Amino acid sequence: MVGYLKNFEKMTTLSLIGMMVIVVALSIFELGWILYKDIMTPPLFLLEIDELFEIFGFFLMVLIGLELIETMKEYLVSGKIRLHVIFAVAIIAISRKVIILEPEKYESLTLIGIAVIMLALVIGYKIVKNAENPQKAEG
Repeated sequence: MVGYLKNFEKMTTLSLIGMMVIVVALSIFELGWILYKDIMTPPLFLLEIDELFEIFGFFLMVLIGLELIETMKEYLVSGKIRLHVIFAVAIIAISRKVIILEPEKYESLTLIGIAVIMLALVIGYKIVKNAENPQKAEG
């Protein structure tokens, strides 16, 4: 029974990796298309602020996808999820949100909440990273 569950788990992980590869590949294609379209729209080779935010947001989405693929690959190989990778994905996701955020549309308490979440994630990342590599933290 345990063997069947392991096989099911492995097939599920492989399926998720395959689907994520497709999503990341399509995202890269769409990012390239958006970049081309924005660059070729007059005035040529100049990007407006909202276009830059859209492009940066897409770049970070591709990075999130790559980190998720890395996490699933690590899980497939070792059977373990590296917690610092999960923190890194969360930090990238919040960073993406902050980059495309229009602060005037939100209350100050919401912005403070986002800052607290970001700070908590960075502190958590540092704690986990130090716990995984105690000799590096000392030196």
